[in-house]
Amino acid sequence: MPELRLELLINAKPETCFALLRDPRLHTETRAFVEGELGLGQRVRFESEMLGIKQVLVVEVTEFEPGRLVTDAMVTGTFREFRHVHEFIPRRGGTLLSDIVIWRSPLGPLGAAADALFIKARLTKLVSGRNARLKELAEAAA
Repeated sequence: MPELRLELLINAKPETCFALLRDPRLHTETRAFVEGELGLGQRVRFESEMLGIKQVLVVEVTEFEPGRLVTDAMVTGTFREFRHVHEFIPRRGGTLLSDIVIWRSPLGPLGAAADALFIKARLTKLVSGRNARLKELAEAAA
């Protein structure tokens, strides 16, 4: 299965970064819809467009450790499997935000080709963009 690993150093405490990840406003800025603060069992609906086709992904928070970890897994969507781990690791007065995204596309070899050609790049752009905004907000609050 393809895997995406991203890390970002943020000059703010893990608790601050974690609180921002839970804030629904951060997610609406990145075309996600969540009611209330993100927590265990909470579902989030993401909408995007790929190749002119609207894509909808609904994930549920399956692991939740305040200040440290949030994991979400696909409930419905076009992927065969999708899992995203967000980890907040204390580093020298700041936070190392670690994201691991693991997915499996449908359609066998055709899906594998799509992964290599554009899905990994699209996921990288989405997660990196959200993380950049989280960093901006966290460092402004610090």
